Amino acid sequence: MSIVVKGGEPAIQASYRLLAEQRRGDAELPEISIRQIREQMSLGVDRVMSEGALYDRSLAALAIKQAQCDLAEAVFLLRACRTTLRRFGVTEPIDTIEMQVRRRVATTHKNPPGGQFLGPTYDYTHRLLDFSLLGEQLEPDGCASGAGPSDSSEPPASTGPAEIIASPLDTLRDEDLLEPPQQPADDAERVGDLTREPLRLPAGRDIRLQALARGDEGFILGLAYAALHGYGRIHPYIADLRIGEVAVRFTVPELGFVITVCEITVTECQTVNPTSGKDDALPYFTRGYGLVLGQCERKALAMALLDRSLRARELGEDVVNPWQDEAFVLSHVDSVASAGMIQHLKLPHYVDFAGQLQLMRDLHARKELSA
Repeated sequence: MSIVVKGGEPAIQASYRLLAEQRRGDAELPEISIRQIREQMSLGVDRVMSEGALYDRSLAALAIKQAQCDLAEAVFLLRACRTTLRRFGVTEPIDTIEMQVRRRVATTHKNPPGGQFLGPTYDYTHRLLDFSLLGEQLEPDGCASGAGPSDSSEPPASTGPAEIIASPLDTLRDEDLLEPPQQPADDAERVGDLTREPLRLPAGRDIRLQALARGDEGFILGLAYAALHGYGRIHPYIADLRIGEVAVRFTVPELGFVITVCEITVTECQTVNPTSGKDDALPYFTRGYGLVLGQCERKALAMALLDRSLRARELGEDVVNPWQDEAFVLSHVDSVASAGMIQHLKLPHYVDFAGQLQLMRDLHARKELSA
């Protein structure tokens, strides 16, 4: 038989107290600070900022602490906080050409314009536990040996305005090997805002990119892997992957000119995909694009791959796979919606279950009578 669990508000309050004790852990150990999370768990902070659609490292670190490093829950907390913030205007589009690059990878060229910067990355680590970190001691400063001029671990020191680093895409464009740039529709008055408006399908590329930018990394990565690993015709090449700081500019209505509000860290990825051309058209490379807040290069790359996949109809390709279907991808990519739907199963459902249980018993009784 089914047992009804009783408790109500006192049980919820007790749960709050237990949660606070669990979050704090051993009281004899120093409590982790927001600054420690912000500085030492930067990749987790960046992911929460990206999926939470709010660039604030301190608030993202607070969400991680409150959620005990459950990043999906932290994203939920940050988005909830975001809804309480007043919107006072729209900034100018950020100019990634002026990015102060800290890491830059371009796999289409061995020596792309401006060089490649290895920077801090796990790409070449051995994925072995570093037991020296158990001592909580800093290693002496040093640098990697054997780094050539095109693969140095650090970008050139800035001595003034940001140096403009050309993209390999410019070379392809000069040779007419790259698809022509998209022209905005005449009736497009403004770029959509998925943080203020519900998702409507069919969606323009602006909305698709927004949904992917704040979507769950695991879901995006899984779809991108499926598209890449034998189940699709997508095999991108990284034309430009860069991480760095960009200026956020805003036109003040009262003043009538643009001011720089702040600098933020972003990861930008541009991919190219070869096409065979149709009819008498010459073949060319099509593009995929990804841009996310913070240092999230894995997500930016997967986002660029899915962006290209979702352009199937636009490019006259057959839509035969889930990752080419914007209704499937955009309706399920959101981590908060996905987690909410799954986690609501832990809420009381005894009334619904009682109805299902009674229906099941009735069906069994009818089956026995008809036997």
